[in-house]
Amino acid sequence: MAQQEPARPTIRAWRPAVAGVAEVLHAHFPRHAYPSHTHDTWTLLLVDSGTVAYDLERHHHGALGDRVTLLPPHVPHDGRSVEATGFRKRVVYLEEDAIDVGLVGAAVDHPGWAEAGLRAQVHALHGALARPGDDVDAGFEAEVRLALVVDALQQRLTGTTEPRVVRRDAPLAHRLRDLLDAHVADGVTLPEAARVLGAHPAHLVRAFSGEFGISPHRYLTGRRLDRARRLLLAGERPADVAAVVGFHDQSHLTRHFRRLLGVTPAAYARSAQ
Repeated sequence: MAQQEPARPTIRAWRPAVAGVAEVLHAHFPRHAYPSHTHDTWTLLLVDSGTVAYDLERHHHGALGDRVTLLPPHVPHDGRSVEATGFRKRVVYLEEDAIDVGLVGAAVDHPGWAEAGLRAQVHALHGALARPGDDVDAGFEAEVRLALVVDALQQRLTGTTEPRVVRRDAPLAHRLRDLLDAHVADGVTLPEAARVLGAHPAHLVRAFSGEFGISPHRYLTGRRLDRARRLLLAGERPADVAAVVGFHDQSHLTRHFRRLLGVTPAAYARSAQ
């Protein structure tokens, strides 16, 4: 009987054009074990199947499926599967300055949290980062989600256990809405918006969401779809409309259009005939 070849690892790695993110890695390792090494980034890890055991600065830890793990930069760690079937993981490598480097010691002492809400935030961040060539909004969504994830991580590293109180700031929220309205097609990055408006990115996102009941990136997508609908009813072709309103191409316009309105742009345009 022929021996079955051992399963091979599968890896997808990329560097999205999102400030603060150095690299993203999605991988399945049936057998691989990492020797002790360091990164010059923060390693934000989700384990989707299997169990990973690791040593961080000579302290033993385990990354379970429901746990969000954050390994600090320049601190030696290794990694190995506890189970014979290996493990699947998703990693966002955050630039060293994305999180206060003064919190490295806190991350060494407590490198992870078994919190469903935090895991959901990191999962949503991966969803946005997985569309690097989608449209202008994909990068903006990733920036919004990254700001909230980083803020949540820093909150936990500093020992702030109480839920953050959303401080209402209606004037700031309206200024951000005006800025988004002025850049519907070309978009604006969250760092740019924060710099222009003189606000911390996470506070900017929370102020907007608290005032209008919708995240900034969903608002921007809605404004693009508003413009797309008007152009379609005026007889413009969907492929041309996609470029004009800020989507990468017609397929991305169609995906957003169908999700919001339940029909394709072509079907919407034909309804007016």
